[in-house]
Amino acid sequence: MSELSNRKQQLDAFDRLLTIMDELREQCPWDRKQTIESLRHLTIEETFELSDAILENDMDEIKKELGDILLHIVFYAKIGSEKKSFDISTVIDSLCEKLIRRHPHIYSDTIADDEEAVKQNWEKIKLKEKGNTSVLGGVPKSLPALIKAMRIQEKARGVGFDWEEKNQVWEKVEEEMQEFKAEFNVSDEQEIDREKATGEFGDLLFSLINYARFIEINPEEALEKTNLKFIKRFQYLENAAKDSGKKIEDMTLAEMDVYWEEAKRR
Repeated sequence: MSELSNRKQQLDAFDRLLTIMDELREQCPWDRKQTIESLRHLTIEETFELSDAILENDMDEIKKELGDILLHIVFYAKIGSEKKSFDISTVIDSLCEKLIRRHPHIYSDTIADDEEAVKQNWEKIKLKEKGNTSVLGGVPKSLPALIKAMRIQEKARGVGFDWEEKNQVWEKVEEEMQEFKAEFNVSDEQEIDREKATGEFGDLLFSLINYARFIEINPEEALEKTNLKFIKRFQYLENAAKDSGKKIEDMTLAEMDVYWEEAKRR
C-alpha cells in the first residue's frame, strides 16, 4: 500500500468515527446525556487501562485502549462544538500550531543537537505561551504525588536547575536516608514525631525519584512492575495453600514463606 493510499485510508477511518459520533450523540440516550464533566472520570479510567496494556506489552489491547481514548477525544470535541466553543478541527489545528511553535529546530532556525536541548526549548517556549509566573506552574495539581515529583524535577531541569552528576544525586539519597533514620530509629522503641518523620520520608522518596530520573528509570513504571510481581507471587501463595487444604489466614509466616520462595523461583 502506498503512503498516499494509506493516508486516505486513515482519513476515511477518522471520518467514519466522526459520523458514528454524530449518530450516537443524536440517537443514543446514554451518549446524548453525557457532559464534559461526566466523561472526566471515565477518561481517567481509560488512561489507566491503556497504562496496564502498555506494561503488559499487549499490542492488541493497546490498540483497543487507544481507540477508547480516541473516542473520548472525539466525544469532548462533539460537546465542544454543540457549545460553540471548539470542534475537532480546531482541536487538531491548535495542536498542530503548538507542535510547530515548540519545535523551532525543525520549523525555524533554532539549533537543538540533542534530546536535552529539545526538552529545554520546549519548557522555555511553554512557559512563555502559558504566561506562568513559575516554571512549575504547569504541573497539574491533581497528578499522583509520584508522577508529580517526576514532572517537577523534569521542569526544573528544563531551565537548568539540576544536579550535574548522578553520584551527587546518590549522595543526596544517602543524606536523606540518614536524616530519616535519625527521625525513625528502628532500634529505638520510643514514640517518634510522625509529622517530622513523614516529612523526612517524603524527602527520601523525592531524592530516590530524582536518582531514578538520572539513570533513566521511570519510577512509577518500576513501582508498578514491583506491584504486579508481588500480586503474582502472593496469588501463587494463596492458590498453593488452597491446593494443600490450608487457609492462608491460619498459616504461620514460616509456612507462608515456603510458598513465597516457590513463587520467586517460578
